[in-house]
Amino acid sequence: MSQLLDNVCSELQRLPGVGKRTALRLAMHILKMEPEVANSLASSISRFRNEIRHCSCCNNLSDSELCPICSDTQRDRSTVCVVEQVQDLMSIENTGQYRGLYHVLGGVISPMQGIGPSDLKIDLLADRLLTGEVKEVIIAISTSVEGETTLFYLLNRLKAYPDVKVSTIARGIGFGDELEYVDELTITHALKNRREVVKG
Repeated sequence: MSQLLDNVCSELQRLPGVGKRTALRLAMHILKMEPEVANSLASSISRFRNEIRHCSCCNNLSDSELCPICSDTQRDRSTVCVVEQVQDLMSIENTGQYRGLYHVLGGVISPMQGIGPSDLKIDLLADRLLTGEVKEVIIAISTSVEGETTLFYLLNRLKAYPDVKVSTIARGIGFGDELEYVDELTITHALKNRREVVKG
């Protein structure tokens, strides 16, 4: 096999879910592209990796200091929905049912993987609550063991803000499901039927 083809396939296999066959299929597809299209793809990936930023307010991906959601003055600034990853934020946004703000933790607490509370953007969330503008925090994280551990930790942290209502999305989402892969109708139902959590 060509060394160039072998190199491309090896790099493509670094992507999640891409094995040898898929990598070869993608490489051959790239080879069939017009040169300008392939160059545009490579340029977009390079710019995305090197120029993307995290919103200084909510930790969402952004092209500038504040993401479009945090910059939108029409959104309900008294409600913040806490999610694990940007993909979860996008899943909720796609329902069109939520018009508040978000907070992206950047993962969940997982001692097995060496991820502790300090590795997540929990302190950034606490800073937002200090302003007094937020009246409700909706916790919308996965129902995995790690997700439940993170929920328990967040509830303990949020006890420090007695004026802030805390709710979780309704558990219409199966245990162990990743929010990213849940259909929009289920997410809509879960958001509408969220329940308040007793902090004390």
